[in-house]
Amino acid sequence: MSTWVPVLAACVAAYLLKLAGHLVPARWLEGPRVRRVTGLLPVALLAALVVVQTVVADQRLVLDARAAGLAVAAVALLLRAPFVVVVVLAALTAALLRHAGWAA
Repeated sequence: MSTWVPVLAACVAAYLLKLAGHLVPARWLEGPRVRRVTGLLPVALLAALVVVQTVVADQRLVLDARAAGLAVAAVALLLRAPFVVVVVLAALTAALLRHAGWAA
């Protein structure tokens, strides 16, 4: 029961935040600076999420098979591989390195 209270509170907060977004006047969102920031914000948030999930374990910085998988994914993206191939290559790299004993 106690786990559900924060989950439900987060759901309500997310809904209210989304609702507040609809109440912002449109003229506030039409400026070029706001457009540029709102266009880059999802990329920055996703990059931050990827980095945190890749190099943090138990509140410590860790360099392990996940970082190697991310590096392989970055190379595949530079080579313009399809997204599915990028994900499979990254997962395969991390799995093989963990199988070889390089795990956190």
